[in-house]
Amino acid sequence: MLRLRVLALLGLVAAALLTGCGSAAEESAQRGRSSAESEGRPGENGDVRWGEGEYGVVLAHGAAFDAASWSQQATRIADLGASVIAVQDIAPESIAEAVSTLKSEGHERVALVGGSAGSDAILQLSAEQPELADQLVLLSPNSAVDGLGRQPKLFIASEEEPVADVSTELARSAPGDDNEVILLPGSAHAQNIFDSAQGPRAQRALLDRIADRVG
Repeated sequence: MLRLRVLALLGLVAAALLTGCGSAAEESAQRGRSSAESEGRPGENGDVRWGEGEYGVVLAHGAAFDAASWSQQATRIADLGASVIAVQDIAPESIAEAVSTLKSEGHERVALVGGSAGSDAILQLSAEQPELADQLVLLSPNSAVDGLGRQPKLFIASEEEPVADVSTELARSAPGDDNEVILLPGSAHAQNIFDSAQGPRAQRALLDRIADRVG
């Protein structure tokens, strides 16, 4: 009888250990999936892609960054229901090619999001093709341009950075009745804002703009 009780107890312990190992394995696999989703998947020419939603978004990084630098924001954008391409080459032609890729896949509306040099490239492209993008969300553009379209536009910059007035001028002078500028405390420039104390506010403004156009 004692032996039977001991064997039964050992069986319960083994079952518990197996269950625990299974749970740990599942958690590890989930972490792996989450990490992979956050890192995105390879696209053309060094681009990185996230999501498979109906709305298209192209991200253009600043000169000190790369396509993968958008991973946190891109993951959140994809969760809203978007297909996202972060371009590695931020030349206007490469941004236009990414837009064409998304549209050829059936994404009729595509937003352009940029930071610093990426913002400048988007502005140049948008001046050449005013109706290309569904909306613009630009962090710390360095110079203003003429000839933009009437689509919604959001400009984000820090109050103390040298180019803050560019965002204000663009919001004031660009065509359309849905142009907004957000000037945040501090001096962080473009994507560096996401790593500052104002990062959550900047990211929320970006996500809110995308969410308004998804669907």
